Amino acid sequence: MRFRIPFRVGAEKDSADMSLADHLRELRYRLIVSVLAVVVLMIPAWFLYPWLIELLNSPYCDALVEVDPTSDCDFLVTNLLDPFTLRLRVAGYGGLFLAMPVILWQLWRFIAPGLYRRERRYALAFTFSSLVLFVAGAAVAYFTLSRAVDFLVRIGGTDIDIRSGPVEFVRLAMLMMLAFGVGFLFPVVLVSLQLIGVVKPQQLSRWRRHTILAVVVIAAAITPSGDPFTLGALSVPMYLFYEISILYGRLWIRRRRKKEAAAGAAA
Repeated sequence: MRFRIPFRVGAEKDSADMSLADHLRELRYRLIVSVLAVVVLMIPAWFLYPWLIELLNSPYCDALVEVDPTSDCDFLVTNLLDPFTLRLRVAGYGGLFLAMPVILWQLWRFIAPGLYRRERRYALAFTFSSLVLFVAGAAVAYFTLSRAVDFLVRIGGTDIDIRSGPVEFVRLAMLMMLAFGVGFLFPVVLVSLQLIGVVKPQQLSRWRRHTILAVVVIAAAITPSGDPFTLGALSVPMYLFYEISILYGRLWIRRRRKKEAAAGAAA
């Protein structure tokens, strides 16, 4: 079993081997590009604030109406600075989500020089699949948010009148969407590790029992609401992705062996 890190000495690269200082400069450059992308894309997110806050208010309102049909669904603001803080926070999260394609591409560009040339052809597939899965995870988080709010509202009992501040609720919503987005990248990581030979499908199959426990623990750790519905909504897809990754790895190995057999017969 082989394990390679970015810019490993001896790897086939287009450029010459890089020193540790070069690695750090390359990492700094990728981080700067990613941060600049987030800052620039905060500008359109700032002007999209009315639409974004209405979108985030929808699951909050749905949960409150189920508990109290007469609820006006308005956020409660007790600090004069909260509206500005809220708009800045929404713009920041919006810029982060909009810059995700750039961030994923920069991540790949940092890793790619340490891979063999035949492995770099997966660059586009890596970036596109990561982006699709991240968006899918954020969408699942959004649609489960009303359930999470409903649980959090009801758990305190009927004698408590809950009105969330917009800053706190937006933080909860965005952290949930980010957690789900990152959790849905699980299969990309597993497939990538199989393609570069770090793990094999047979090993992943033997780790099923431990994986179930690990997935539940990770899902519980990264979901900010802590309710059981959100935990299940994240942990079940993550385990299904685990099984799909094993299946993909087996199919990929079978296909590679067929190609090697055909090349050997032709030779």
